[in-house]
This record gives sequence, C-alpha cells and structure tokens, in this order.
Amino acid sequence: MTQETLSGSSDSVQSSNLGFGVDVGGSGIKGAVVDLDTGQLVGERIKILTPDPSTPDSVAATVAQIVEQAEWSGPVGVTLPSVLMSGVVRTAANIDSSWIGTDAIGLFTGALGRKEVSVLNDADAAGIAEDRFGAAKDTGGVVILLTFGTGIGSAVLHDGVLLPNTEFGHMEIDGHEAEHIAASSVKDKLGLSYKQWAKRVSRVLEHYEALLWPDLFIAGGGISRKHHKWIPLLTNRTPVVPAELRNAAGIVGAAYAAKTGVTP
Repeated sequence: MTQETLSGSSDSVQSSNLGFGVDVGGSGIKGAVVDLDTGQLVGERIKILTPDPSTPDSVAATVAQIVEQAEWSGPVGVTLPSVLMSGVVRTAANIDSSWIGTDAIGLFTGALGRKEVSVLNDADAAGIAEDRFGAAKDTGGVVILLTFGTGIGSAVLHDGVLLPNTEFGHMEIDGHEAEHIAASSVKDKLGLSYKQWAKRVSRVLEHYEALLWPDLFIAGGGISRKHHKWIPLLTNRTPVVPAELRNAAGIVGAAYAAKTGVTP
C-alpha cells in the first residue's frame, strides 16, 4: 500500500472550530483537518492509495489509518462514490460492488471506534463545501453543483439545505443519459472543440433549468480548471460559475457534515 502526504492549503490557520474529512475515491483516499470557519485545510493532507480490491473492510481500515496518523479524536466525515440511504450504500461507482447493501455508518463507527461519524455521497459533500465556503457562499435559493468528468455528478441545495443523492447525470435528455451527452469524457472521446462541447452542456443545463429553476450552477470536475475556455460559451439562462475548492471540496464537505450531523 502506497502512502503520500501532501501539504494542506493553509498550514498557518489557527481555529477552535475544526473538523476532519476523508474523501474516498477510486484511486486514492484523502483526509485532512479542516478549519470550519474558513473551509481551509489545516496542516497536512494525507493520501493513501485505495486498496485493491476496495472492499468495505479494506477501505474502512485505510480510513482508520488516516485518522490515526492525523492523531484526530473528534467527529469524522467520510465521502463515498455511492448513493446512501439512512447510512446504507445503494450504489458503488469505482469501488468494489460488495459495498452495495453495506451499513456504512456502522462500518466506519466500528473501524474508527467512535459514534460521531457521517457518511455521504462525494458530490453531495462537494456541494455542501462550495455552498458554505466556495463558489456559492452567501448565495440563496437553489444551487446545483455538477461535476463534469467520466460522468456527471450532482448536488442540489436550497438555502444551504442538501437534497441528497441526486443522480442528474442519469437523467434522460433527447433519448440519451445526460452524462453520455455532456460529460467531459465525451468531449475527449469524440474530439470535440470547447465550442462543440459547450453546446451539449448548454442543452443539458437547459433541461435541468426547465425542471428545477435553479438560481446558480457550479461547474466542478477537472475541466473546471479551464472554465475560461467554455463557460463563456454556454447559452443557458442560469449563471454558471466554476467551483473554487477543487480537489479539497470532498474533504471539506465531509468534515462539515460530521460536525453538523448531516447523514443522508
């Protein structure tokens, strides 16, 4: 098992309002202390490669290793690339299929030896983080975060309250799933220009607008780093802004969820 320690985004921050978040991905599991007044990482971010196979027990042991290495004793928030209902995993994207049906709350509570554990979908965690500390800070109404990557992940918040487990990437539009139309992987696969791809993204966003009438879209995923090349080309009605917290969003959202008791 390979381990990597990365610098946090704010080594000098001092705060008594701290939390701890762990973001479980298909390739890596990352955790850090978070200043919940600012949304900044404190000290070091610890990363360990996701075990193969990524079974519930092996992932839980890795999460416990990260928390122990950080010498953290308070509440812990964990993200999974999964739909969770009452703490039970219902889908498994990029992790072992044996996760389906797992009581994730019970699993991590046992592995970490504490009761204050929250587990939530990774896109939902990113949405919470962007709403509290990032691109949607101080924005009221309906905010939709969309992560453009291999597929399209989604998170919906209304006045800061999360509607968990939305799967807008699977919504059917013009006879196709939205993520098969406008994920960034589609741009790469078809060799689309930013202008061509932005037309597809606009169509998807217009469909979401017609159903939900959001006040703001936040565009996340790796392609958001090049937001200046495609967001200005979008033609939908609702404002679209790039995500601000980037790869730290899952950790920050998980830590916030644990501190506030958010558990879908």
